[in-house]
Amino acid sequence: MATEPALEQTGLQGPAAWEEEAEREQVHGLGPWRLGLRRLRRNKVAIAFGILFLLLVAACLAAPLWADNVAKTGPNTNHLSDTIQVDGESVNVVALDGVPIGPQYLKADGKFFMGADRNGRDIMVRLLYGGRNSLLIGISAALITTFLSILLGTLAGYFRGAPDVVIRALLDIMWSFPVIILGVALGVALALGGFQFWFIDISGDSLLIPIGIIGLVYVPYMARPVRGQVLSLREKEFVEAARAQGAGPLRIMFGEVIPNLASTILVFFTLLIANAVLLEAALSFLGAGVRPPTPSWGTMIDEGVDRIATAPHLTIVPGVMLVLTVLSLNVFGDGVRDALDPRAKVRLEH
Repeated sequence: MATEPALEQTGLQGPAAWEEEAEREQVHGLGPWRLGLRRLRRNKVAIAFGILFLLLVAACLAAPLWADNVAKTGPNTNHLSDTIQVDGESVNVVALDGVPIGPQYLKADGKFFMGADRNGRDIMVRLLYGGRNSLLIGISAALITTFLSILLGTLAGYFRGAPDVVIRALLDIMWSFPVIILGVALGVALALGGFQFWFIDISGDSLLIPIGIIGLVYVPYMARPVRGQVLSLREKEFVEAARAQGAGPLRIMFGEVIPNLASTILVFFTLLIANAVLLEAALSFLGAGVRPPTPSWGTMIDEGVDRIATAPHLTIVPGVMLVLTVLSLNVFGDGVRDALDPRAKVRLEH
């Protein structure tokens, strides 16, 4: 039961004060994950952008359905010499002067919903398939970054000494290069000859190349904060207790230290996906990421730049999709970070 001075500090009096104090006591009894979920649910903006991201993912996953049942064409199928019926008239997909048809929406039974590119390919189909590739690269690269960062950060922070010196030196070398410059250098080098090592043979136009590059270049940005937290956690009482009970380094790292990094890892992973998708678009735009004719939002923006004056939809449509994806992930990631922050104030209003 709360005391009168405590209730006076809330600025409420009577039944309202007692009701708020009772709910506050219930909040204090929640675990950290349930409390974080409660905070996140009350962040309407973060939830809205999280739903927006899920809708974008669902739309991209439905690319084959749209291509087979509506557009009736593939992402790389050319229609340079084809014509379509628009409002009862025959219209060239690509005009004689090379200008592609603009967005048709529902005028042509769903075909060329967002128009065509200079090769007569359906923009909507390529947009959805390109989104699949961009999201696949972003999520896969974020998983690689997270795994390597946890591994290197935990080893450096827990063992310290020589392992810490070597790992920190490696991270500092990678940190000294701007992400985009390092990504372009690796992308161009691997695009020319692919990647061969022992029994691994990856061609230069494989999506595994940008996945590996993006997953590697972001490691220092996550590994360094992980190392700092591990340095702090290894001195905590629960680690000392586990060590006193005879637990070895591996058991302590995987059973005590890494579980306490879960909230940090979750927040980083969400934001890493957004950064990876954005970096993939930048690398593909510069010719060091996804190789044409494989679609991605970056390659589509690159292909549309030459026609920005006569066919702006070639650049605007994939650009809008890219902005919405990155924005939704960043806003949702910020919401997750605030929800899992133990210093955040709990909002009690309904």
